[in-house]
Amino acid sequence: MDSIDRTIIRATQAGLPLTPEPYQTLAQQIGISADELMQRLTHMQTTGIIRRIGAVPNHYKLGYRHNGMTVWDVADAQMDNLGTQVGLLDFVSHCYHRPRHLPEWPYNLFAMIHSKTAAEAEQHIADIAALLGTHCRAHDVLYSTRILKKTGLRISQ
Repeated sequence: MDSIDRTIIRATQAGLPLTPEPYQTLAQQIGISADELMQRLTHMQTTGIIRRIGAVPNHYKLGYRHNGMTVWDVADAQMDNLGTQVGLLDFVSHCYHRPRHLPEWPYNLFAMIHSKTAAEAEQHIADIAALLGTHCRAHDVLYSTRILKKTGLRISQ
């Protein structure tokens, strides 16, 4: 990583510029071409310096006030297949496998849902339960009560 890469990381830590062409704006701010900026970002992703570039929406400001982490106890042998199917649902923002902590915590499939109403949230949970069918032995929902700080690594120099 050279000084330009560090400048790019520092310039994007708080998000991309809110302009019609954010990468062009960012490149101008840094003093490089947009092509060089994209090449550097691609290289940093490929080499693992940065993991991803993505939007981090404030669900509450978008009207999604009923958000919950659904947790499911499914057979480990079905995890990849079922997790992929759940992750493709349009109301699921992220879905992943986590280890169980028996006997207190039997859940191994986690899926975050976002809904505008309580009824819609319940329907989403029912939809996941129907998709999992007999592969689901138990489930629960941990509803969000506030937004936690959503920031990644910060570097100062």
